[in-house]
Amino acid sequence: MRIAIPLTNGRLSFHFGFCECFALLDVDPDELEILGREDVWATPPSPGLLPLWLAGYGVTVVLVGGMGERAQRLFAEQGIRVVVGAKVKTPERLVSDYLSGTRQAGENVYAHV
Repeated sequence: MRIAIPLTNGRLSFHFGFCECFALLDVDPDELEILGREDVWATPPSPGLLPLWLAGYGVTVVLVGGMGERAQRLFAEQGIRVVVGAKVKTPERLVSDYLSGTRQAGENVYAHV
């Protein structure tokens, strides 16, 4: 499993389309452990491009603060699960919480931007 998290200043960015980079974390869902991390500079924002771009990196899950319904559908078309309501934490903490089921989801911040 490969999980992507949009980052600004090393922490979750609430504006995934305008983040500095993405942390791509490879995880073993059976062992509930992070196997590695790769940070990639974000592609310039363009409607519909991010789902294709992240799918090219093998991403299967995106943890975000918020995302609109249309964008979520575009990610789903690429086989990428979107999990909204993430809190501002380090990528490793977000992924650990997600894997262990202790992630405390907040609101989809997209609705308030």
